[in-house]
Amino acid sequence: MPLTDRFVLAGIGGALLLAGAAGWMLLAPGAAAPAASPEPVGVLSSELPSSSESASPSADATLVVDVEGGVAEPGIQRVPAGSRIADAIVAAGGFSPDADVPLASRQLNLAARLSDGQQIYVPRQGEANGGGGGTAGSAAPSPGGPVNLNQASPEQLDALPGIGPVTVQKIVAARQEQPFRTLDE
Repeated sequence: MPLTDRFVLAGIGGALLLAGAAGWMLLAPGAAAPAASPEPVGVLSSELPSSSESASPSADATLVVDVEGGVAEPGIQRVPAGSRIADAIVAAGGFSPDADVPLASRQLNLAARLSDGQQIYVPRQGEANGGGGGTAGSAAPSPGGPVNLNQASPEQLDALPGIGPVTVQKIVAARQEQPFRTLDE
């Protein structure tokens, strides 16, 4: 093989090697994550999202969700757009030892997509599952706080702004047939 052919083959080989390395860097899992999100996913932040964060979604589409109850690190979590409820629980450190996993699997659709501002509540062992019982006050929402439509009493639902007796009856009837799994339901 002539010397010029060897140089041509070496040049082609070098170009393929560079193209492969560039492709690997672009397609490697997590390679683009730092540029897309300045804060690591799943970091528990004590700060509430700013009004500009919650009012206008950013181009990188990070969702801010609140994961409460039987998780290792309850609170505000940031997850990528398109994440599922299971991803938010993982971001919150996973189920805590006191989580009622069987009840959570019945109440939560772990495959449901998240929406910005959504709250996920993982029930703890001993909490009521909508029919009463459990520890005192465990299922009752705090005054002015979020209300679980699957667990709230008709009186608690009626106390919500914009919810009247007819809507309360519809909510109670619908959750008896099948518990609500998503905010859209």
